[in-house]
This record gives sequence, C-alpha cells and structure tokens, in this order.
Amino acid sequence: MEIERKFTVKKIPDNLENFECINMEQCYISTSPTIRLRRENDNFVLTVKGSGLVSREEFELLITKEQYEKLLNKRETPFVKKKRYKIPIKNGLVAELDIYEGELLGLLTVEVEFESEKEAIEFIPPEWFDKDVTMDGRYKNTSLSLYGIPK
Repeated sequence: MEIERKFTVKKIPDNLENFECINMEQCYISTSPTIRLRRENDNFVLTVKGSGLVSREEFELLITKEQYEKLLNKRETPFVKKKRYKIPIKNGLVAELDIYEGELLGLLTVEVEFESEKEAIEFIPPEWFDKDVTMDGRYKNTSLSLYGIPK
C-alpha cells in the first residue's frame, strides 16, 4: 500500500548536491489501470497501481533493460523525465523532490510517503513546500504525461 501526499514547491532546498539524486524517465503502457514503466538510473521497474489519491495499492517488479525496451513499444503516453532528490526531513520521513525536464520543465513537486493515513493527515510540511496537490489529479504523473503542466 502506498500512502503519500504531494505538494508543489515554494523554494528548492540549499545544497541539493548533498542528497541522493535519481535520474528518471517514465511512461505508461496503460492509464486505466495504471501500468507504469520507469528507468531509475540503471534500474528498470514495471509498476501496477490501484485507484486512489492519498492511498492506493502498488506492485513493483524489477525488470531487465531488454524487457523495458521491449515494453516501451506498448506505451500509451509520452515520457515524463525528471531528477528526483531524496531529502531527509523531520520524524524520519523523506521528501522526494522532483525537478521535471523536457516538456514539463519548470514544474517542481515533492512527495512524502507515510506508514499510515493518520500519519499522512497529521503531517505538517516544511517551509519550502507550497500548495498541497494530493487531491488534484492534474498533478498525477499519468496526467502530467498526457496534458502537461496544470494551468
């Protein structure tokens, strides 16, 4: 089960170079149900997601580069390209800052995953977070890949 909240970003934290960075490209071979293909640096992942905004079921499977490349022929959406920085925040949580590239250049979002919905609801975001877009489907990566940056 994936339980997360998503925000836009007011200000990028200082010293980004001190945090783990993952170069990502992803696309979808289905948007309903959600089936995602993602390259994370040199790793390749096939993900199936259930419905929902704050919490939903998620199944991830590591695949080979060859399987990834073959499955790309089935994609229904353009690629979403981004750099993801993993930034530790209070209470042992990790903020995943996404800096989008290509068609989504200029968009910044940050997600935090939680152990429970209660923890997600009680979360007080750091000062550098901006608007909570968890319930705004336009900020889901499936929507971003199809429709671009929300207006």
